[in-house]
Amino acid sequence: MKRICVFCGSNPGGRPDYADAARAMGRALADHGIGLVYGGGGVGLMGIVADTVMQAGGEVIGVIPEALMRREVGHLEVTQLHVVHSMHERKAMMADLSDGFVAMPGGYGTFEEFCEVITWSQLGFHPKPCGLLNVAGYYAPLLAMFDHAVAERFVRPQHRQLVLEDTDPGALLDKMRAFVPPSSEKWIAPSER
Repeated sequence: MKRICVFCGSNPGGRPDYADAARAMGRALADHGIGLVYGGGGVGLMGIVADTVMQAGGEVIGVIPEALMRREVGHLEVTQLHVVHSMHERKAMMADLSDGFVAMPGGYGTFEEFCEVITWSQLGFHPKPCGLLNVAGYYAPLLAMFDHAVAERFVRPQHRQLVLEDTDPGALLDKMRAFVPPSSEKWIAPSER
């Protein structure tokens, strides 16, 4: 893996654990020799991860829409900052530049971005690993929802395996490196129609 896309909040959140985890993720990426692709902001958890990777001498590529340059305070000191026209362009470029995806704590945008890349994986549009960094149990309710979707037969068990999870950034990166996407020929058997 050359680069990992990290989705996370443009706010620091309400616990010091979140900022600590962002710094730990930045160090883990640098220690593993993996570049960061992210939303291009200089604030919140986004800024902390980017600053930490930069301080460690790693590569940081930001992708930010013009409309968010002021709101998310576009980070002008990263290795590369791509300013694009729309959120769709942002997400497409981030996906193209990345070999995997990690979601750290964040809000609606983080949830949406992560669920989109998981959906792309389920549909076979990419074979890239997708992981949740479950800081202080932040993603426990979402993981429970994914399990509930399996129990209710809206998500196949092999597709639930697409979501990797750990509380430690280095361990999560190791899981991502070892990831082999499950194979599935059909989503719905004729008997399930």
